[in-house]
Amino acid sequence: MSEPRLHKLLIIGSGPAGLTAAIYAARANLQPLCVEGFNAGGLIPGGQLMFTTEVENFPGFPTGVSGQDLMANFRAQAEHQGVELITADVQKVDLSTRPFKVWVGEDEDILHLAQTLIISTGARANYIGLESEEKLKNKGVSACAVCDGALFRGQDVVVVGGGDTAMEEASYLAGLCGNVTLIHRRDDFRASMAMQERVTANPKIRILRSHVVTEVLDVAQDKVTGVRVKDLKSGDTRTLDAGALFVAIGHTPLTELFKGQLAVHENGYLKVEPGTTRTSVPGVFAAGDVADWNYRQAVTAAGTGCMAALDAERFLGANGH
Repeated sequence: MSEPRLHKLLIIGSGPAGLTAAIYAARANLQPLCVEGFNAGGLIPGGQLMFTTEVENFPGFPTGVSGQDLMANFRAQAEHQGVELITADVQKVDLSTRPFKVWVGEDEDILHLAQTLIISTGARANYIGLESEEKLKNKGVSACAVCDGALFRGQDVVVVGGGDTAMEEASYLAGLCGNVTLIHRRDDFRASMAMQERVTANPKIRILRSHVVTEVLDVAQDKVTGVRVKDLKSGDTRTLDAGALFVAIGHTPLTELFKGQLAVHENGYLKVEPGTTRTSVPGVFAAGDVADWNYRQAVTAAGTGCMAALDAERFLGANGH
């Protein structure tokens, strides 16, 4: 077996955060290796934007761009700068000593060593789990109101969830869309009282408590035309007309690889030192949605990718590499 390669910097993940980090690192002559993933956690190379049809809020694209085209541009720019990319999943890491050990490939068959590591594995949106919902993703089913709300300007929409995120999505959509119906499976909300009061005071938002969505319509038309809901108390069902369904029941950060090795918040997201991308292990940095449950935008992820590359470059300089 050949000796493992030693890298100044290894990047795990290839969404906006990972590829921006790779571009900046390559320009700093760190010769980064980016393990872009294959299908870990249900995401594919390029991250969540690969499942997004139209992106209208990324700067530099006045008429919008598809998520796939945007990430293809990110990747091409990284390659142009000399970034080495591997299309495979990281299976295991050992962060106990430097250089860090990173095993890549289905059989954990290729070991890489890294003086520094940037984690940009992202977070996966949680969905209800309906077959019709899956078939209509990006055809009116969305997990991001800021990303997709403007596509349904003036239309009636539905939001599912009971936390602060659901309240924020409903409030945001009420400023763009027609009427908003907020559906929650319980009587009580997890959201803060301030958020609840803002939503209940908004005349454009209707709240259905103790209701669940049982079907998203209409798969036959290949677009969302409404949702079928069930009253959990009476058992009655009815159909609500809607142009879109926004699911706001949380995200799952893809941090399984680092369990027990890096500090995380109670919600599972990686902890970073405020104002930096530094994690609890010196030389390991986190960028993008894996450490951010607040903004979750492509442009903010790219920004933290830049920060991570600069943090890694400075760490290497300070440690004689």
